[in-house]
Amino acid sequence: MTTKARVFITGSSDGLGLMAARVLISEGHSVVLHARNEHRAAEVRKAAPGAADCVVGDFSSPEETVSVAEQVNRLGRFDVIIHNAAVGYREPKRLVTKSRLPHVFVINTLAPYILTALITRPKCLVYLSSGLHYGANSSLDDLLWEKRPWQGSAAYSETKFHDVLIAFAAARLWPDVLSNALEPGWVPTKMGGPSAPDDLDEGCRTQAWLAVSEAPLALKSGEYYYHRRLKAPHPETRNISKQDELLAQCGQFSGIKFPGQ
Repeated sequence: MTTKARVFITGSSDGLGLMAARVLISEGHSVVLHARNEHRAAEVRKAAPGAADCVVGDFSSPEETVSVAEQVNRLGRFDVIIHNAAVGYREPKRLVTKSRLPHVFVINTLAPYILTALITRPKCLVYLSSGLHYGANSSLDDLLWEKRPWQGSAAYSETKFHDVLIAFAAARLWPDVLSNALEPGWVPTKMGGPSAPDDLDEGCRTQAWLAVSEAPLALKSGEYYYHRRLKAPHPETRNISKQDELLAQCGQFSGIKFPGQ
């Protein structure tokens, strides 16, 4: 890892993404932010004035996600991509986007898949998961919730399970890339709510640490972390056929093949 890294962070207009950006900027790294629209981009430029740039695109639209990848690639190769963007678990019904895909799936699962597939391969990939991924249905036979009655929390948990699958698949298929997943803990962000019990500062530190640390523990690949320590993920995330199945389905939904698969 370079001493001063170039880092792109999705969903960095607020919450943990913005906090991680500020940490990395304060350490002298070159950080490119992401916001879903121009209004949010203007706000985050003020909130993180040391950022190198900000790209714009709404991940509820696969087309805009592709545009974000193109914007990032025009800026040159990055050392680190942090996949932080996500929507939460409180959607009371199955909301679908213009692409006719569930809102939570297209943002939390399909967007990081598309970005991973299209952005010039970095040295390091970091994916934010959640402790809720342990309770996820791992079957992958109804990713779009067309057969089951909608459960917002369960749908969110499944997407966080998917993020670990993508991280581990990238680690396996791209041995020259460090690719890991983490859970930040249940922290009092806008998503987590004010009564969340975990340490908010510690919640953003692991992604920043994985991005740039040269500590031996941070230089592993295909691992799952919690508060800068290794943690055992859901055992099915290690299932290679499960990883490949998710990549294949995301490839069908997006029309974009995962390189190396």
